[in-house]
Order: sequence, then structure tokens, then C-alpha cells
Amino acid sequence: MPQRGGLDIKLKIFVTGGAGFIGSAMVRHLIDETNHEVVNIDAMTYAAMPEAVADAASSNRYSFEQLDIRDGDAVMTAVVGADPDVIVHLAAETHVDRSIDDPSGFVMTNIVGTYNLLDAAREQAARCASSGRSFRFHHVSTDEVFGSLGFDDPPFSPASHYAPRSPYSASKAASDHLVRAWSETYGLPAVISNCSNNYGAYQFPEKLIPLTIIRSVLGKPLPVYGKGENIRDWIFVDDHVRGIVAALETGTDGETYFFGGNEERTNLEVVETICDLVDEKLGLADSRPRRDLISFVADRPGHDLRYAVDSSVALSELGWKPDVSFSEGLARTVDWYLANREWWGKILDGRYDTERLGSGKG
Repeated sequence: MPQRGGLDIKLKIFVTGGAGFIGSAMVRHLIDETNHEVVNIDAMTYAAMPEAVADAASSNRYSFEQLDIRDGDAVMTAVVGADPDVIVHLAAETHVDRSIDDPSGFVMTNIVGTYNLLDAAREQAARCASSGRSFRFHHVSTDEVFGSLGFDDPPFSPASHYAPRSPYSASKAASDHLVRAWSETYGLPAVISNCSNNYGAYQFPEKLIPLTIIRSVLGKPLPVYGKGENIRDWIFVDDHVRGIVAALETGTDGETYFFGGNEERTNLEVVETICDLVDEKLGLADSRPRRDLISFVADRPGHDLRYAVDSSVALSELGWKPDVSFSEGLARTVDWYLANREWWGKILDGRYDTERLGSGKG
């Protein structure tokens, strides 16, 4: 794709999963910071958050269609109707614990759904070519497809071998392979990006950071898997979506870009830091620090020890780097959850009670 980024150029961008956590951040960024037009496609499953795109929805550059990417005919119809310049594929089942309990939904959404989008993307790429327009399919993936690093191993790079160890990461690895195969076999203009752990506003409470914030506010035990020594690299979600936009505007077809925060922490360190932040904001819980709520529980089956990614290609080719440090981003995230108790309170009342998933016991 020629370099077409900037406010003077307007692309029509078809975003799948645009009511999810990363997807909604992507939609907000595109509407607030660019001149691009956004077509938001989302199945509106349990983790969808229409509130996260409510402000964007008032823009005349935004439209929404409720659609399940597992329905190939519906996907084809939607892509033909939208006639996009870019498809950004973010729709996915993403929670490892849920994938352990019920992998079927991950196979259908992450693998079959991606196939359906690629099928429609081939048709759209041909239509764009016939009218002299360029087209790109941007597939958003995860560092988890590469398996587990040891404590002293170098970070994952685009040359790393795939070695998924959970149903979730296996389904995402399969989707990556489909995208690469469609690029090589059919010449589909495509880019893949792999990111480290995202965090920020509007993240569904099943994930570690919002789960810990909410349970610490409620004075509930804070479960930490194993010894809490598993290490993750954390990237603030707004930094990640800036990277995606840079790649879709100025990236190279066939390239893989890694977006990481260069902020590795053990899970225990993350939980302890959240406890201290909530103590600072709300005062001690029952006259004791919230670190006292931490309890160590049986580890997740197949729990990867460490993830980290090398973002040097994104830096050198896209001029991208993360702007928000983990300490700043985590403080902002804690503040957001404290200020939006009504939002997550409704989720706890009807969709998720913060109790453990993914024990592997069926």
C-alpha cells in the first residue's frame, strides 16, 4: 500500500471487533485523531461494550453493523457493501482461561472467522485493483502464538518459531498462518502484527489488571496463579492502536510488526502495584493493606512462563514507539476503573462475577 497516512487522506477502514477492548480503542483513535471513515463490525458477545464507542458513534464518519464473522455469507455481504480500503481484523475470542473451559468457540471465531474474512478480502482486493485503488488486510495477533520464553531468553522476534501452548494461542497461530498463506498463495496485500499484553480503560474484568482492581476495591481475595512468577510485557492500549494505524497507513505488505511496551513485570508485581495504588486512592481496606488480600492458587494448565517482544522493526520502519510507561498507564487505568464503578458494576451483576475460569477440570 502506498504511504497514504495523515489527515489529508481519507481511507474507509472496516474494523472487526470494534466494540471490544482493543477494537473500541482503535475506533476512538481513528475517529478522534484521523480523517478516516470507520465501519465497525461486531457480534456483540459478552465482552462487547457499546459504551466504549458511544462518542465515536456521533461522528458522520462512523457506522456500525452487528455481524458474526463465523457467518461467511454475512461477512461477504458486509465487505461488499462497505467497499473498504482496509480491513483491520481484531475480532477474536481472547481469554486463555475461557479457551481451556470451552475451546470450540475459539476455533470457530478465530480460525473459521478469519477464513471468512480472508475470503471476502480477496474479493475486495480484486475490486480495488480493478479501479486503481490499493487495499490492505491487517491481522492483529498476539505474542502468545510463539509459546513460552525462559527467564534469560531474548524476546520474540518476527523470526521466532510458532509454539502455541493453549487452545487460545493455537487458534490465533492458525489464523496467522491463514493470513500468511493467503498473502503468499493469492497475493493478498496483508500485514500481521503481534502485540504484548494490553491494558487500559474498558477492558473486560476477566483479565488480570481490571480483575485485580475491581476485586481489590470490593475487598475480595486476589488470586495469583502459582507463585506469581510468570512474566508479561505490558503495553498501554492507546500505544498499541497507534502502532496498528501506523502499519496500515505506511507499513509494507507481507511484513510482520511487533508492538510491545518494553515493560516486563511478574504477575505478582502487577498485583502488588495495583494494591498499593488502590490503597493510595481509597485508603486501607479494613485498616490493612490490600496486599493482604493476595492468595496463591493452583496454576493455570500450560501456563507460559514469560512473554516479551522485540519491537525494533516497528521502530525502524514505522517510527513507532510506546509513549506511556507502565507506571503512568497503570495509574491512569486504576483511576479510570475507580471513576467508572457503575460500568463494571453492571457487568458483575449480569455477565461475569469475577470468579475463576479455566481450571482445566471440565
